[in-house]
Amino acid sequence: PVTELQVTDVIVGEGDAVQAGASVTAHYVGYGAATGQMFDSSWVRGEPATFPLPNVILGWQEGLVGMQAGGRRLLVIPAELGYGENPPPGSGIEAGETLIFVVDLVSSE
Repeated sequence: PVTELQVTDVIVGEGDAVQAGASVTAHYVGYGAATGQMFDSSWVRGEPATFPLPNVILGWQEGLVGMQAGGRRLLVIPAELGYGENPPPGSGIEAGETLIFVVDLVSSE
């Protein structure tokens, strides 16, 4: 199992970097590492999501800091920085599961 957050810039964006506590707008897809199943995708919904970083899992709070608009980042998030042993009911995420996200940053403020 993954024990540390892994952050890989697939495409480096431009402009101001995301700061801790910022509000971000991003397209993303999330997969469970154990099941290989997609559990969420803004692309499937057809529009990016906007949210303040303090309101999301720690893996996103830490993993998106420093990212720039137009960038694409791969996040491999250990369970402790995701949902741990208590994923949301009906989410398709298993207890203790490592999460894999591809995130395209649209903007931050």
